[in-house]
Amino acid sequence: MNVNPVLNPSQPMTESEIKIGYDYPEHLKDEIVSAIYQEAQGIAQKVVSINKKKAKDWDAILDGILTSRITGYPIMFLLLGAVFWITISGANVPSSLLAAFFFKIEDYLTYLFTSLSAPEWLHGILVLGVYRTLAWVVSVMLPPMAIFFPCFTLLEDFGYLPRVAFNLDRLFKKAGAHGKQSLTMSMGFGCNAAGVIACRIIESPRERLIAMLTNSFVPCNGRFPTLLLIASIFMGGAVASQYRTLTASFVVSSLVLVGILITLIVSWGLSKTLLKGIPSSFTLELPPYRKPQIGKIIYRSIIDRTIFVLGRAVVIAAPAGLIIWLMANIHIGSQSLLAHGATLLQPLGHLIGLDGYILMAFILGLPANEIVLPILMMSYMAEGAMLELDSLQEIANLFIANGWTGLTALNVMLFSLLHFPCGTTLWTLRKESGSFRWAVFGALMPTCIAILVCFLTTQIYRLFI
Repeated sequence: MNVNPVLNPSQPMTESEIKIGYDYPEHLKDEIVSAIYQEAQGIAQKVVSINKKKAKDWDAILDGILTSRITGYPIMFLLLGAVFWITISGANVPSSLLAAFFFKIEDYLTYLFTSLSAPEWLHGILVLGVYRTLAWVVSVMLPPMAIFFPCFTLLEDFGYLPRVAFNLDRLFKKAGAHGKQSLTMSMGFGCNAAGVIACRIIESPRERLIAMLTNSFVPCNGRFPTLLLIASIFMGGAVASQYRTLTASFVVSSLVLVGILITLIVSWGLSKTLLKGIPSSFTLELPPYRKPQIGKIIYRSIIDRTIFVLGRAVVIAAPAGLIIWLMANIHIGSQSLLAHGATLLQPLGHLIGLDGYILMAFILGLPANEIVLPILMMSYMAEGAMLELDSLQEIANLFIANGWTGLTALNVMLFSLLHFPCGTTLWTLRKESGSFRWAVFGALMPTCIAILVCFLTTQIYRLFI
């Protein structure tokens, strides 16, 4: 491609003259902008003198490494992987402490209800239903968000995230989406609702909607516990003990890559069908690297993001706890409503390598992905309230006793990765898109993809095994 970077305003070119030498006329705007920057750089080099004895231009040196086609992608994945590792590792202890704290309060609430001679059903609804659900959501969601968002905001304040967008711009443009979607997708790793809100940075309404609808294909902190636990039990348990953590980490990392791939594929599909249009040009002027401002980072990550998202989750989780308790404790004949629902879903579950109770757990876990496994364990043990077993071995024994195999574990992880987003995200999608129908589509589209992927995985497995 031959491009003359020198533009002579005294001799305006016709459209046909502009297209001469361009193999891809649709790239004209990018080439013009590139030519303008080249010309500006040439002028600057002629009129600006640089003292070479001064310190090196570290911005240029870092950009040469962080945006290189050779080193840019590995560094990007290593940094994001480090953030995930810090988040997952650092959240375990505070999550356990918060859970212990909240369940200690539950003991006091139970004592209060007992001393007041309150009806058992009232205690069940308010304490075992509403309060216990809220306790699970807060204890599981708060620590990862409180770690992930500051780490993410630190990279943002340092000036690295625009380099991520620069690296991924070409992939998203080929998918018919906007380069900034890489930033909103990354935010979804902390919380899909926050990722949907972050889509405001995309100017084009069409591309903003594509980014919002596909944000749920990256696992949020609510789905990471499910993915890590199942990978540790089944994939990690299949190898020698010294390799279990490494194997489980590799499996979860591979699932993250699958989610990114699905994001690109679905973005391409939407841009060619329902949200057809020409991709917007994304001319990104990389900002200089900055020294992070710790106070600003803490405020933005904790107040603007963590507390905001957690508040929405609590609003949705409270009534969900009531519904879960009622379904587990209202019986028709000899079975609870939850068991009847599982029986109804059993044929579909078998078709995609799952079972009816697993599908019911995902449906009832709509308010927050954190409560899917407690609901499933409650269902298998025929208990009337959400619970969690004390060790991985106990959980493994429970799952295996209910017919789980390696295929079941793989499909649960795939379904968890790809199914409908949580209620908080759907509510946020409704608010941000301004349309109830897009929120419904945002729930149905990923669920259909999850069912299709699990169906194909199951049929391939049954064909060869």
